[in-house]
This record gives sequence, C-alpha cells and structure tokens, in this order.
Amino acid sequence: MSTVRAAVVLVLLALAAAGCHSGGAPRAAAEGFLDEHYVHIDLEAAKQYTVGVARAKVEDEQRLVGDQQIDESTRRPRVSYTLGEQRDEDAERVSFVYHATVRFDDGGSTDLRWLITTRREPDGSWKVSNYQEFQ
Repeated sequence: MSTVRAAVVLVLLALAAAGCHSGGAPRAAAEGFLDEHYVHIDLEAAKQYTVGVARAKVEDEQRLVGDQQIDESTRRPRVSYTLGEQRDEDAERVSFVYHATVRFDDGGSTDLRWLITTRREPDGSWKVSNYQEFQ
C-alpha cells in the first residue's frame, strides 16, 4: 500500500513540476518570458526563454536601455495578465494571446495584448520565438 502512495506522490510531483514556468511546456515558456520581461522588467532573465527573432528583439531592447539600471528603488508599473487564446499551429509551434493591464503609480492604466509564439527546440524544450505587443 505504501508503494502505491509513493508512486501517486511521485506522479503528482512530476505533474506539478511540468506545470511550473521552468518546465518545457509552451505555455510555461510564454509565461516565464512574460513574467521576466514585463512583470519583473529583467531583460537578461527574459532572454533565457527566447530564440531567433524574440532573442534579437530582447537584445535590441537591452541596447536601447543601455546601462539604465532597474533595481528595488525603481518605480515600476504593476502588470497583470491572463491568457485569452491558445492556438496550436502544429506539433512544433503554439501561439498565445494574452490580455494585460499595466497600472501606474499615478492611478492611470493601460490595456495591452501580447501575441507570444513558441516553438519546440531540437532538445524538446519550448522557447519564445517571437512576440508582439498590441493596444
């Protein structure tokens, strides 16, 4: 009986780990990227979730920001988002549309949409291959 319980616990832990942002699923890659790029404003950390065009876009943003430091003293907007739509393009590509709200300290806010395209890499991991922001 304890062997069955141990097996159930291991299966549940594996499922939980697969659902984490650091997992290999396409949605986990997309949301890990969104968290680092838009919520935490950490472009270097966001790069780990990217390949191709998305990587080039993040690197361009890093060049534009230059040595501007984002740290604990930086006033940051509060960003929240929800998944609006998932499009399974094929077995190797999945796209997501997210609805976001960005709230500023002065009480203002803006609504955005993000189109995030992910692709399966040869090692089986999923990465963000492109992203676009819409108002």
